[in-house]
Amino acid sequence: MKRQTAIFFYLLGTYVVFQFMWWGYHLIELTKEVDNHKEIVSKRVFMILSEGAVFFLILMVGLWKIRSSIKKELKLSQRQNNFLLSVTHELKTPLAANKLYLQTVVKRDLDSVKRIELIEKAIAENQRLEIMVDNILNATHLENRVFQLHKEEFNLSDLLKGIAERFNKSLQIDLIELDLEAGISLIADQFMIETTINNLIENSLKYAGNDKKILLYLYKKSDSKLTFGVKDEGPGVSLNSQTEIFEKFVRSGNEETRSQKGTGLGLFIAAEFIKIQGGKIVYKNNHPYGANFEITL
Repeated sequence: MKRQTAIFFYLLGTYVVFQFMWWGYHLIELTKEVDNHKEIVSKRVFMILSEGAVFFLILMVGLWKIRSSIKKELKLSQRQNNFLLSVTHELKTPLAANKLYLQTVVKRDLDSVKRIELIEKAIAENQRLEIMVDNILNATHLENRVFQLHKEEFNLSDLLKGIAERFNKSLQIDLIELDLEAGISLIADQFMIETTINNLIENSLKYAGNDKKILLYLYKKSDSKLTFGVKDEGPGVSLNSQTEIFEKFVRSGNEETRSQKGTGLGLFIAAEFIKIQGGKIVYKNNHPYGANFEITL
């Protein structure tokens, strides 16, 4: 919804309120001038004022609801604009990097070690593109409610361990540490669980950086519940943002001064995937500092 629409709404609402006040004033003045049939007139005036008050109350509730809807639409529109800008940047960066790597391999006479290094960098950039495109497709499928659960039994401990090893190999440092109970199996959609953990780790890497440890944990809460998630030692999430971080297109921080990459879809997809499977994901502060995204299934 455009800002001009919001301005028109506020002007119309103000006019309606003042018009009611103006009618009320004239009605009261009119009753003062009526001498005959005072009792009948008073009853009719009371009836009109009562009905007018009820109508006015309903009108104010309606205006408040419409105002809330307009604010929500304006906020969503701004987030969508930010999303388009960020996606454009996120697409151009790896494409430009890949072009440079491949041109270097083709045009220069490089030794095998250097050539393999550049090819591996190109593959890593391609994986970034793949994750981003997958997130956009997943968000679209969630919006259209076309996802179907494919439950199967799998070893969650091994899955989380494999994800950590893959990230550590890609980062070329042992950044992700493990605190996992061994041999824990789960009946769930493995793709959704893996995507959720990938998005949570990507989120931690974005905001905590590559120099802060990330902990991937898993333990059995009871006979029927498992708790697992991702902790980091980054700046955490501000109190004002904690209530909306799982909404679509939301990214922490100021959009005008943002340095972190991302589209604002990762946490939204993670929350929706866990919700589909009857679980819950919550944000908690990591002590003494950082973020903790905890999943219960």
